[in-house]
Amino acid sequence: MGKLKTIFRDTAIYGLSSIVGRFLNYLLVPLYTAKLSAASGGYGVITNIYAYVALILVLLTFGMETTYFRFTNKTHTDSQTVYSTTLISVGTVALIFALLVLALLSPISQLMGYGEHPEYVGVMAVTVAIDAFLCIPFAHLRQQKKALKFAALKLLNIMVSIILNVVYFAFMDGNDVGYTFYINLVCTVMLAVCLLSEYTGFRWLLDRKLLRTMLSYSWPILVLGIAGILNQTADKMLFPYIYKGTDMHEQLGIYGACSKIAMIMAMITQAFRFAYEPIVFAGVKDKDQHQMYAQAMKFFIIFTLLAFLLVVGYMEILKYIIAPDYWSGLRVVPIVMAAEIMMGIYFNLSFWYKVIDKTIWGAVFSGIGCVALIAVNIIFVPVYGFMACAWAGLIGYSVAMLTSYFVGQKYYPINYPLKEIALYLLIAFAIFEVMNKLSAWPVAISLAANTLLIILFVVYIVWRDFPLSNLPVVGKYFK
Repeated sequence: MGKLKTIFRDTAIYGLSSIVGRFLNYLLVPLYTAKLSAASGGYGVITNIYAYVALILVLLTFGMETTYFRFTNKTHTDSQTVYSTTLISVGTVALIFALLVLALLSPISQLMGYGEHPEYVGVMAVTVAIDAFLCIPFAHLRQQKKALKFAALKLLNIMVSIILNVVYFAFMDGNDVGYTFYINLVCTVMLAVCLLSEYTGFRWLLDRKLLRTMLSYSWPILVLGIAGILNQTADKMLFPYIYKGTDMHEQLGIYGACSKIAMIMAMITQAFRFAYEPIVFAGVKDKDQHQMYAQAMKFFIIFTLLAFLLVVGYMEILKYIIAPDYWSGLRVVPIVMAAEIMMGIYFNLSFWYKVIDKTIWGAVFSGIGCVALIAVNIIFVPVYGFMACAWAGLIGYSVAMLTSYFVGQKYYPINYPLKEIALYLLIAFAIFEVMNKLSAWPVAISLAANTLLIILFVVYIVWRDFPLSNLPVVGKYFK
């Protein structure tokens, strides 16, 4: 139970920075969608390029974040040597990537469809190379349990980005998409300067033998990461090539903007991962580890279901995050959120093969899910447009989740409370269906009814799994 408390405490810190940061970033969405109309396709360009950035970031870190956590907790390795070896290897790969892209900027830009604006590709290549290197100092902060510093730097980066975007788009009345990429580069360089203390205080040493051992552990994680990020971004990269209409960037922009509303699930999953991953590897031999996995899974699902209902229940308010000419895509939000829940469950299930050093299984599961996602996109996007993208994500994550669960129960069985989880799922689905029916009512009445339904769900959670009598101080009044 002590570890669960640690997870919840660190999740609160990471979650605060993640949720507050994402919320602040949401402030850019109405700004972008107001200044870049759906018809202009500007937000579609942002959606497309950042999809490539997400994939490249996985390639440039090549699984070394998780590998760093694993090896820094091995008794026969020196943590400083592991850290410096990881920094040097990731930094070298990132530098080579940036130089190659800049050397071949024209043909790469033409291939991506940005031949008239190669600066978009060049600036983002440099930015993602620096970001990849910075992933390791940030992983070091997590490993050292410096959650507050981690959160402060992440929030600083977002605040500076918002200020610069507001100055350009609002006060200077700009509408050049390229400035979003320049601003990102400025913020990334600022972070690199703020993390200078994480590059000193130890000897920079590349242990070649250790690196070979680390790479043998990390390459399946890289394959897993590629498949995993493709599950999130393949639709946005493939869309320009497989969509048949002439309004490709407009439709992609609508899909990307509406998907932003669903990203609260990504916030919760990311916050949970930041706190959960170091603790899992640090206590891999503890006897109560299996029970901790099972309980963590249940509580993760409970809170993501609550978040799902909150977003769906207050969609009439949240839709104002984006401009009205993007609202035609709001129907993808529940589907994208459900896909994020599946992804979060899959992430929770993934630890069984990481702690027994069988990361190849992750590559297999994610690969199967990715194939399913890409197949659905290729077959159905030409017919159904971005709706097919949303359903493809849900199908891909569900396939990966189910295969991981059934294989994991054979090699590393964990007694998950399936009946309790199933009951929560059924209740949440029933409430969701009622909310759908209520959406035809006047807005004020439907919002009031949705609020009541959400309160009833919270009451059930408290009654079932968080009895008030167990709370400190006030608990004595409920005994």
